[in-house]
Amino acid sequence: MATSDAAPAPRKVPEAVHRRRWAILAVLLCSLLVVVLGNSVLNVAMKTIAAPAPTGLGATQSQLEWAINAYTLVFAGILFTAGLLGDRLGRKKVLLFGMTVFGIGSALASLAGSPGELIAYRAVMGFGGAFVMPATLAIIMNVFEREEQPKAIGIWAGAVGLAIAIGPITGGILLSRFWWGSVFLINIPIVVAALAVMALLVPDSRDPRPGRLDPLGVLLSVVGLVLLVYGIIKGGQLADFTDPEVYGTAGGGLLVLALFVLHERRSTHPAMDVRYFRNPAFSAAVSSLGLVFFGLMGVTFFMVFYTQSARGFTPLQSGLLMLPLAAAQMAFAPRARLVVQRFGARAVCTGGMVVMAATMAGYALLDTHTPIWVLEVLFFFQGAAMAHITPPATVSIMQSLPREKAGSGSAVNNTFRQIGGALGVAVLGSVLSTTYRDGISGRLDGVPGLSDEARHAAGESIEATRAAAGRLGPAGRDLIGPAQDAFVHAMHVTVLGASAVALLGALVAVLFLPAGIPARAAAGGTRPGAEKEQAGAGQ
Repeated sequence: MATSDAAPAPRKVPEAVHRRRWAILAVLLCSLLVVVLGNSVLNVAMKTIAAPAPTGLGATQSQLEWAINAYTLVFAGILFTAGLLGDRLGRKKVLLFGMTVFGIGSALASLAGSPGELIAYRAVMGFGGAFVMPATLAIIMNVFEREEQPKAIGIWAGAVGLAIAIGPITGGILLSRFWWGSVFLINIPIVVAALAVMALLVPDSRDPRPGRLDPLGVLLSVVGLVLLVYGIIKGGQLADFTDPEVYGTAGGGLLVLALFVLHERRSTHPAMDVRYFRNPAFSAAVSSLGLVFFGLMGVTFFMVFYTQSARGFTPLQSGLLMLPLAAAQMAFAPRARLVVQRFGARAVCTGGMVVMAATMAGYALLDTHTPIWVLEVLFFFQGAAMAHITPPATVSIMQSLPREKAGSGSAVNNTFRQIGGALGVAVLGSVLSTTYRDGISGRLDGVPGLSDEARHAAGESIEATRAAAGRLGPAGRDLIGPAQDAFVHAMHVTVLGASAVALLGALVAVLFLPAGIPARAAAGGTRPGAEKEQAGAGQ
């Protein structure tokens, strides 16, 4: 819209770039799609990967969690560096590099011959993805003017809903016809096509005054997170959080993370500039997103086992059941800015988190005989809630920073989401595993012919129990019903914990998230004329 308020636009975005901004966004969404697709597909394939060879890899519950966490920990650990490299070397170059590495990791993961190999190749995928995610958002911030950024970010967030829909359905179709590795191999043609188009269409941008890298900060963050999450996962695997291996590694991780914070505060070139967190529009938004993704990723992790193991749906059917969640995100995320313009970011984010908490608590209504429409309604409201949290929170984060620091800001935004998700899978997965073991152990103790080692392995997850029942033949049939009941009870306990975390996110939003648009960082980069913009326009 050509108005006097938009007069500075040509000085920020070249006219040639401005004319093709929507085409650029479409191409960037392809890179976002393939990264999210690589994770949503894995959720559907977990049951198959847990099956013994040759159907799967015989992965344990802990190994399945690490297949997810290996990606997210590497992703989160180097996001700071990836964002800084994008600001320094050029976001397009970093984006192309990340897509290439992600494609290579996908190809290797499809050929993995053991759970250990799969975990390693998922880490490679996470390394590539870490260069993709911050670059896409940073490029959006440099291609669109401030008044159009909320709409573009809403579409960017809505694309996650599309990936959520395509991933499980595509994975289900592939698993019904091909081996489990095909769910990773499907990424290759998308990567190749996206690389070709991005090389021609996407403009490059960089920070004219980039800072130095912080390898020590990156190392401390990676080591700290790995130790912390490993301790939590091990606690669930052993069903004993008082084991020295558990509290030793988890405590060591917390200590290293504390050193990381101290180092970043004193460093002249920090990987994470802690001055960003002085702005409530930034700190409250990233904290809320981290808490929401803690609950969301943890619930998503075990919901696949509920639909497939406890309810008996196929992988394809399980994927189709996710459609309401994806449709709600696709429908509401691009329009969330309109709600924010009327009610403000604080009210919208808080309301979304309360609805998210309610839907997570609603999962406690599910059992092995609940009508499936109840699950579909819960999925729809969960997707609608996410659509009213992610876009305004992301806009608040990105518009709190100068445009030339978009890569660093995007990295911090994605880091907190990934850390929250990784810890959600670890903590809630451990709660689920521990509660399930407590519920099924009595029944396993009464099964003749099971060694202590086999009994311990069978109590790790519902899939492990089902596998043990299959090996026992007719004598193991009586384990199926109790296993399903124990899993449903464990799920109820876990979703109530996830709901409490989402409510904590709502509390953070209502107490600390500013109602109006965030001001640009005081460090510089304020766009000329920005002070004239309406309070709601930035959301």
